[in-house]
Amino acid sequence: MRKFLAVVRHEYRKVVMKWTFLLGTLLFPVLGLGFAVIPAFIFSLKGEPTRMVVVDRSGKIAPRLMANLSAESVQARMREAAQPAMKDISSTQDERMRRGAKQMSSSVLFVEYAAGGKSREQIRAELNLMAADNDIDAYLIVPDNAADPDARYEFLSRKAGDFVVSDMVKDALNEAVHSERLAEANIDETQLKAISQEVDLDTKSITQRGEEKDSESLFIASLVIGMMIYITLTIYGQVIMGAVVEEKETRIAEILFSSAKPMELMFGKLVGVGLAGLTQLGIWVISLTAIVGFLSVQSGTAEMLSGIPRVSPLMVVYFLLFFLVGYFIYASIFALIGASVTTPQEGGQLAFPAIMLLLVGFYFSFVVIRDPNSSMSFWVSIAPFFAPITMPVRILAETPPFWQILLALGLNLMAICGLVWLAARVYRVGMLMYGKRATIPEILRWVRQA
Repeated sequence: MRKFLAVVRHEYRKVVMKWTFLLGTLLFPVLGLGFAVIPAFIFSLKGEPTRMVVVDRSGKIAPRLMANLSAESVQARMREAAQPAMKDISSTQDERMRRGAKQMSSSVLFVEYAAGGKSREQIRAELNLMAADNDIDAYLIVPDNAADPDARYEFLSRKAGDFVVSDMVKDALNEAVHSERLAEANIDETQLKAISQEVDLDTKSITQRGEEKDSESLFIASLVIGMMIYITLTIYGQVIMGAVVEEKETRIAEILFSSAKPMELMFGKLVGVGLAGLTQLGIWVISLTAIVGFLSVQSGTAEMLSGIPRVSPLMVVYFLLFFLVGYFIYASIFALIGASVTTPQEGGQLAFPAIMLLLVGFYFSFVVIRDPNSSMSFWVSIAPFFAPITMPVRILAETPPFWQILLALGLNLMAICGLVWLAARVYRVGMLMYGKRATIPEILRWVRQA
């Protein structure tokens, strides 16, 4: 037992005390927060306004277009778009929309241009010359038959890559032309908007206990849980394989086998690296909880986080248990692979089936999210190799009966015992074999040896 604990302590310190572990552990929450904050910050940067000329001989579209690009109209469209997701828009959110609408409306600056009796070709030539001289950035030519469905509008811009301004102009133009068509047909625009307003459909899921859960946030949270477990198992499974291959290449296994049994060495390695992975996962969970808790007390974000599924302490225990189960299953497979090969390159090739098993389990989590109570969800959430990913997702979506969780743990523990026994047999002989990769008949012979 003392030798086993020594191996566990050595493997744990070897992983945790590396700067790569500390860097990865600390950077993961920062990167996750950065993926949410940095894009919003970049898109909030205010660039130079697009100087645009609108050529409208009829004088019917240009005024409506300018009105639709005003800050008030942009804010109204933002409120209309956000209304289905947020029934009650707080004053903080409304103020944020007002600032965003003001910034978007200021991104277009209209430049006067006298078209007079000039032909279309002459207008295009003059405007192209103005754009070449950097007097304008874009121009829009409105056809004479503006309300005709077959009318062809022309929009040319020096900032063709600015899709934000282009989409905003397109939306405002569509609304202006739509208003003109309604006016020509003597249809009241306000009444038509009220008639064609989309229904407010609040979609939620109902659990077997009669509780309501937000389906969209449930999907996102389940996806995050499944992805986190998949990435962690993949990383630490390959850490085990790399450590085994390294000991084999340096021939330190011969020295280690003289002081401890192969079973003690292999199982101590699995436990030590597993504790390191559990440490990292625990730090990530605590960091995520702290970030969500911080955002929940900030003004304007409480409403956004209100739909996040509640995670009880018992759920966290379940997640950690299934992470450990999944780790020992896949770490045993990777240890077996490491003992059978001679180089990391060979190990990477043989590790592909194990990674595919993990990936299939992650894909099955989508089946569980869609219908946690289906027969398929039941079988994939208790099956070895898949349960470490699918059962935590199912617990978050809708906690199954306790006997099903116990059955999943029992079946996977049996799989762990079989895989550890198999890996120990291969590890005992394979670690002392050098020069070539073991063949399948050779591995079967090692397993049958007493």
